[in-house]
Amino acid sequence: MAKAEVKELLEAGVHFGHLTRKWDPNMAPYVYMERNGIHIINLYKTAAKIEEASAALSKIAASGRKILFVATKKQAKDIVADKAGNINMPYITERWPGGMLTNFVTIRKAVKKMAAIDRMKKDGTFNSLSKKERLQVDRQRAKLEKNLGSISDMTRLPGALFVVDIKREHIAIKEAQKLNIPIFAMVDTNSDPRQVDYVIPANDDASKSIEKILSHVTDAVANGLQERKAEKEAAKAAPKKAAPKKKAAAEEEE
Repeated sequence: MAKAEVKELLEAGVHFGHLTRKWDPNMAPYVYMERNGIHIINLYKTAAKIEEASAALSKIAASGRKILFVATKKQAKDIVADKAGNINMPYITERWPGGMLTNFVTIRKAVKKMAAIDRMKKDGTFNSLSKKERLQVDRQRAKLEKNLGSISDMTRLPGALFVVDIKREHIAIKEAQKLNIPIFAMVDTNSDPRQVDYVIPANDDASKSIEKILSHVTDAVANGLQERKAEKEAAKAAPKKAAPKKKAAAEEEE
């Protein structure tokens, strides 16, 4: 797992915060200075926070729990879908479905509905429907796929949330807080870091910055998954302890 270097973070523009008049005073510990009316983030603190978050995310992945990535802003959508998809983690890049976490049972029902439509298409039931009904079912399937397709493998609540822009994703943050799900996030100078368990102070508006942070984070998750896989393989390969032969023991006693 490559360590986050200040130079690479600087080149990606991770240090650019918001206008000073838009800042949240709770971000003061992570602000290095003010330049031309813009707050500059302390990248040494960002690098340290990336390491801290990466270690925790790696542990969660190694434990077998899922990490749900959330980013619905234009600059982040494709990056998150690509990075999270590569490590087989669920993600939300369209509108956050209200109750996604707090009403997870209902969300699972919608995902199961998607699977039921797929089964209909496989077993031929779909072809027995009228043209109008087939069109309706197809539309329903497309809508479900768009909103929930990326979480179809998430059969239980995630072990953690990773969020890009906590101001924009405030509903997701509130739901995770309610359920005590750990929150990891890129937090810009206009947001309140107290809402997050693992803060990564960073520019959450520029795609280069988002990509750089996500690369480090998803590498850490991939490491955790690799660790889990290695442990499973080692457990399979380990010879099973032979049970003591009772008969032989009894004979020795005689």
